[in-house]
Amino acid sequence: MENSTALITDSTCDIPQPMIDQYGITVIPQVVVWGEELLRDRIDLTPEDFYQRLENDPVWPTSTLPSPFDFEKVYRNAITNGAKEIVMLTVSSAMSGTYQLAQQVGQQMEVPIHVIDSKGPTLSLGWQVLAAARIRELGGSAVKMIEAAARVRDKLVQIVCLDTLEYLHRGGRIGNATRFIGSLLDIKPLVQINHKTGLVESCGQARTRKKSIETLVNRFFEQIAPGKPKRVAVLHGNALPEAQALAERIQKEYKPLELLINITGPVLGIHTGPRALALCGYTEDADSD
Repeated sequence: MENSTALITDSTCDIPQPMIDQYGITVIPQVVVWGEELLRDRIDLTPEDFYQRLENDPVWPTSTLPSPFDFEKVYRNAITNGAKEIVMLTVSSAMSGTYQLAQQVGQQMEVPIHVIDSKGPTLSLGWQVLAAARIRELGGSAVKMIEAAARVRDKLVQIVCLDTLEYLHRGGRIGNATRFIGSLLDIKPLVQINHKTGLVESCGQARTRKKSIETLVNRFFEQIAPGKPKRVAVLHGNALPEAQALAERIQKEYKPLELLINITGPVLGIHTGPRALALCGYTEDADSD
């Protein structure tokens, strides 16, 4: 290891694989339970295969945590490879028990394990991990990595345009968006992540797909500070052509410092469903790394 601090996260981060490889990030896979099958996120089940199966399989999938052994194995492997400290960032503790389990296993290790609750899923988590990774690449300490993640978390905006609320409702992660339930079939709901509570909240609705995407863009950029460098991710539930078109529009109109496109992984996709689109990002000071 070039740096004595290991950086670990869970597979809900949705960071593109080339960036995981580039920054030496270790990812612990979450687990999708499909009938009698236990499928490791992005290892045994690709996101593309997941969404196709979700629409056709009468069996409803759920998700479960990695085992304590999985955490212990990853922690010990990092220590064997020279880690003197470990920074572990997890999906929101309000959505999953990953944070608590990572802490519990970490307390048994012989090096400090700093477990950070990202207060969000997908690239809400991923952007924080990338911020920590970039500080580590510059030689920053675990403390500096954690501070960088916290700065990002304070400015994050994530809004999701759902093709239907059915999956969020059935998955039990509807949070404060329950006001939509009475009209599931009639609207295209939008929800957002509250990065203080780590919960899903309602963020508006539209009658058509086109209008819902327009609302997504408007609501997102209303909350992103103008005139500063932006890092933006376009996420999709197996709707790549729409995601690419949205990314092209954002590149042209807003010229972000960094623009990512990625498919939302199976664990979150259970709740957001096929064809969901999301924007997740933040602004930073012009002199930030």
